[in-house]
This record gives sequence, C-alpha cells and structure tokens, in this order.
Amino acid sequence: MYYFCAVFKTKHSMKTKFLILPLLLLSVVTIAQTDSSFTETPITLETKTGKIYSTLCTPIKFTQIPVALIIAGSGPTDRNGNNSMGLSTDAYKILAHRLSDKGIATLRYDKRGIAASTDAGPKEEDLRFDTYIDDAKAWVELLKADKRFSEVDIIGHSEGSLIGMDVATNDVRKFVSLAGAGQSADKVLKQQLANLPKMGRDTAFRMLDSLTAGKTISHVDPTMFSLFRPSVQPYMISWIRHDPQVDIKKLNIPVLIIQGTSDVQVDTNDAKRLYVADPKAKLIIIKGMNHVLKDVGDDKDANTKSYTDPTIPFDKELVEDITSFITAK
Repeated sequence: MYYFCAVFKTKHSMKTKFLILPLLLLSVVTIAQTDSSFTETPITLETKTGKIYSTLCTPIKFTQIPVALIIAGSGPTDRNGNNSMGLSTDAYKILAHRLSDKGIATLRYDKRGIAASTDAGPKEEDLRFDTYIDDAKAWVELLKADKRFSEVDIIGHSEGSLIGMDVATNDVRKFVSLAGAGQSADKVLKQQLANLPKMGRDTAFRMLDSLTAGKTISHVDPTMFSLFRPSVQPYMISWIRHDPQVDIKKLNIPVLIIQGTSDVQVDTNDAKRLYVADPKAKLIIIKGMNHVLKDVGDDKDANTKSYTDPTIPFDKELVEDITSFITAK
C-alpha cells in the first residue's frame, strides 16, 4: 500500500489556514558538512506557513555545473530517503553524493509536514497534491536564481515523478522519472485493492469512482475509514486529477524514464506506459534495481532488507545513466 502513505502518514500542524503560495526567501546556514569529495549546505525556504528545510550537495570546488532537484516519493519520506516508520535507505543522500562525484549538484528537501519541515505542514483536510507541486516550483525558482549553476534539472522518485512532471516547465532543462507510476492514482489504488473480498472491493471501487468524479463521500464504510476518511478525501481528489500519461506529454524538454526490474511497488509496465505517452523520452530498464534504488537482483530477502538497511549496495548503473543524461549536450 505504498501509495497510501502520502495521504495517511503525514504529520500536520494545527494551523487553521493554509496558503500554498511560497515566498522565495532563502536562508543559507553558513556551517556546511564537508568530506573529501563534496560539501553539504543546509538551505531553508521561508513560506507563509513555515520553513521547509533542504540540503544542497555540491563538489567542494566547482563552477557552472548542473543542479538537480530531488523530489521524494510518497509518505513521510525525508530528504535522505528515510522515515520514522522504519524506512532506512539513505537512497537520496547516496544519490546526491554519487552525483556530486560526477560534477552534478543536487538539492534534496523534507516536504512540508515531514521531518525538519513538520511545522510547515497544514491540517490534513487542507492538504492538496498541488501544494507539493507549488513547493517544488519554489525550489526550482530558488535554484534558477543561483548563478553558480548552469542549469536546473529535476529527478522525481515514485510520487515525486508525478510532482516533477508538473514542475518541469521552461525553467527546467531536463527531467528524470525514477520508478514513477504510469497511471493515475485511482487506477493504482484499484490495482492494489483488487485482491480484497468482493464486497469490500466493490465498496472501495465505488468510493474511488466518486472521488475520481470530484465528489466527496459523506458516509464512509467503517471498514474503509482509514483509507477514505473525510479529512483525506480532498487530497485524494486533487491527487487523482493528475494523470502521469497526460502530464508527461506536456513536457517539451528531454525526459529520461528509469525503472528497475526488482521493484515490487512500481513495475516496468508503468515505465512503458510513460514511454508510450512520450515516445521522445529515453527509457532505461535496470536489471536488479528495486524501488529504493538498491541493487538486489532477484534476492527477495535482500529486497526486503534494503528498506531498513542503508548499507545494501546502491545501483551503480543508475548513477551512470543519470549522469550521462544530464551532462549530454
């Protein structure tokens, strides 16, 4: 039920009103973490509803290099690819460090309501999918204004792929979809609910059809309350309206679609759907890579362990593929 996490596990503040228009005020903490190959600098985005925190990772010495905004997947996943529910992968942190070694800077951030950005989160009933889109747009504008970088690219992982599609306008030079869903959320959820007993499945499908039509549900079956509770329905409606097959067609920039064969959450058919929708894109299927970007081959135990053990080897081909795509003229 991976796609449910964004809706049901986000921690929100008790603010009574939520404004999604961010103020582009930049606060850079002067103390940076440095090792032999890269420097990490905390950066804060000031918004009307609170601060959103990020990490800018760059080579120690650089001039005019690309910078990629890494957009995290669903759920309470933080800027490093971890969460308080037991997910411990360091996937985004490792990706940032490896790309820095290749001369590509990255910015990864805690979504509002998540980790260090908890206080910027709205009440659940006020959250919309477009909120995340607006925040990502603000980060792009911030990076675009930084003259140290030659271009701004987007790397969207899982749900972050869908967010990235709606952010990748003329201000973005290239877009990378990592393990992005190839169907709208209602279709994905129906696939995940297909094995329920018939009565429960029919009830869930009717409610999904209502939300797809933009109609909230006043009476929710108690057995389905965790999924369709009233406070989360506005978010689901806004989420379902975004169809990746439609959104990717709107992109007029180079697109790279990457999918691993060992991904048990999003499969290669999703990547192929995106490619059919945008045949100008480049499609790469990486054998043995799973959803958290680790090289697990066909080992089911290693696949499971990779969600809680950040030392599981990161996929080397992934970094090479992204590097080649971003640095290509």
